[in-house]
Amino acid sequence: MNTAAMEATALELVAPGKGILAADESGPTIEKRFKDVGIASTVDTRLAYREMLFTTPGLWAFISGVILYDETIRQKSSDGASMVEVLGRQGLIPGIKVDRGAKAMAGFPGEKITEGLDGLRERLADYAQLGARFTKWRAVLTPGPQRPTRANLQANAHALARFAALSQEAGLVPVVEPEVLMDGDHTIAQHGATTETMLQLVFRELAEQGVRLEALLLKVNMILPGTTCPDQASVAEVVQATERCLWHTVPPAVPGIVFLSGGQTDVRSTEHLDALNRLEHKPWELSFSFGRALQAPALRAWADGSVAAGQSALLHRARCNSAARFAQYTAGMEVKAT
Repeated sequence: MNTAAMEATALELVAPGKGILAADESGPTIEKRFKDVGIASTVDTRLAYREMLFTTPGLWAFISGVILYDETIRQKSSDGASMVEVLGRQGLIPGIKVDRGAKAMAGFPGEKITEGLDGLRERLADYAQLGARFTKWRAVLTPGPQRPTRANLQANAHALARFAALSQEAGLVPVVEPEVLMDGDHTIAQHGATTETMLQLVFRELAEQGVRLEALLLKVNMILPGTTCPDQASVAEVVQATERCLWHTVPPAVPGIVFLSGGQTDVRSTEHLDALNRLEHKPWELSFSFGRALQAPALRAWADGSVAAGQSALLHRARCNSAARFAQYTAGMEVKAT
């Protein structure tokens, strides 16, 4: 374990003005997104799409790293280079999703446990050999009446900590992602309470597993009301609730928090990120690790047949989120130059 190298990578991933592109969609997820824009999901179309994203000129100025899927990290680009090499040319750090998905948790209807610890040590060694420098594991928590249960929270927190310990053993920076979903009619207070409980359990487990906080990143949801909650929140209310949760749970030794978009629109995700970065005296870098909120406009443009338009759309969203990291985003930035 090279602790100094991992700490340097963690800081590089949350460098000022930069964030992470999450391009680690599973097969079923990317198939659904392709279907929405009229594209068949095949090995070739997935490769072409991700190559379009990763070769966007100037992306390095706003994006620090990219989370890959197992299929992608093993693919060759159109010029025969590995995807890790493609990212390296752009100055982007390659990462890899290592969990094997959230599955139904036995004995707890409606709740999920993320699987993938079996054989993880060997898979991490393989990914390190392929060139990955960081990893990601996602736990999925579903708010609702009497959910998530304490057992579900604890099981997922323990799995996240084991993943993190094994990643650091392999010299890879773990991105620990406990996501409390937006789906449902829960209030912003309920979402915050569930997230706070989960984060408390996660950091307790991380401590018990001997995980070095300076060499990891936290990927977490913003605190939001459910999508069908009748009482939606303003940007200021989201920031206030999110700040409260983070101060109550996240140790200052953690170098950075990379927010997930979690189903928010691309613009609203950026607005919230900008407002969070206007907070004073925060001990962590507040960055982003967006998937759909960065990719959606690019996917639509690429599906229309234009690689250049797809790359322009991705670069625009990356630039807006970079500005938000400096608390310099404005609505006027959404009027792109033609």
